[in-house]
Amino acid sequence: MILVADSGSSQSDWMLALPDGERLAFTTKGLNPFFVNEKEIAKVIQNAEEITPYADRVTEVYFFGSGCTSPDRREMVSNALSQLFTHAFISVETDLVGAAYATCGSRKGYIATLGTGSDVSFFDGEEVLPTRQGIGYVLGDEGSGVWFGKQLVTKFLYDTMPADLMAAFRAKYRINKEIVIKNVYQRAFPNAYLASFTVFLSDHMDHPYVDELIKAGFKEFMHTNIKLFPDYRDYVCHFVGSVAFYFIEQLREVCEQQGVKIGKVLRRPIEELFHYIIQREKNYEIQL
Repeated sequence: MILVADSGSSQSDWMLALPDGERLAFTTKGLNPFFVNEKEIAKVIQNAEEITPYADRVTEVYFFGSGCTSPDRREMVSNALSQLFTHAFISVETDLVGAAYATCGSRKGYIATLGTGSDVSFFDGEEVLPTRQGIGYVLGDEGSGVWFGKQLVTKFLYDTMPADLMAAFRAKYRINKEIVIKNVYQRAFPNAYLASFTVFLSDHMDHPYVDELIKAGFKEFMHTNIKLFPDYRDYVCHFVGSVAFYFIEQLREVCEQQGVKIGKVLRRPIEELFHYIIQREKNYEIQL
């Protein structure tokens, strides 16, 4: 039995190929090894009731996750997975590799993540090539949920939002400087906390200020990520992540303005990724 996972910082999507050709899908919290340790990862997986009955029969696990960018981080995740899946071959790769399989398949192209965080890389048809991007929510993550959350929170605290949005933001979140500082600097998962404010953009997408803020974030992402590649105009750029998916109209507009050829836009790549892995490994026929 093959288990595939696509993990972001906020949520992990899992899909298991069952013996009868059907599939089991479930979710857990995000398992980014920059924010959770081996023990915590193992606990989350072991508490996932959906997979427990099949754990001994899982023979292959393919985990694609944010934060799995170095051998030690990948080993941390692999060790945690092996505590439950004791008879399985385990492969751990970055979420960008998973996104490349889900969108490009075996074709060349750029893959951009716009979810809680942001990243971009080039897929040469076989491998995701290393880049300078993906430097995290403190130094980077332009155009991501974290980036937009920072913008909203700081503009609210500095009182530089339009008055109507200030009132709506205050009523929805009831936060102040002390609450924000405690969540950002003293509690776990500050990136997920900041990204949670992105919902406010969806609620007020028709407001001109919000529309321009979304476009500004995507322009920043294009300039600091995609346009640093000299041949970015020669290939399609695919996008994965909730920010890209929910703000697709602004994303399309900015891509057109910046000369970026937009390809697939997936909220979550798990389904396409799952079918890619199944076809590659076993050629199972999965019932849809």
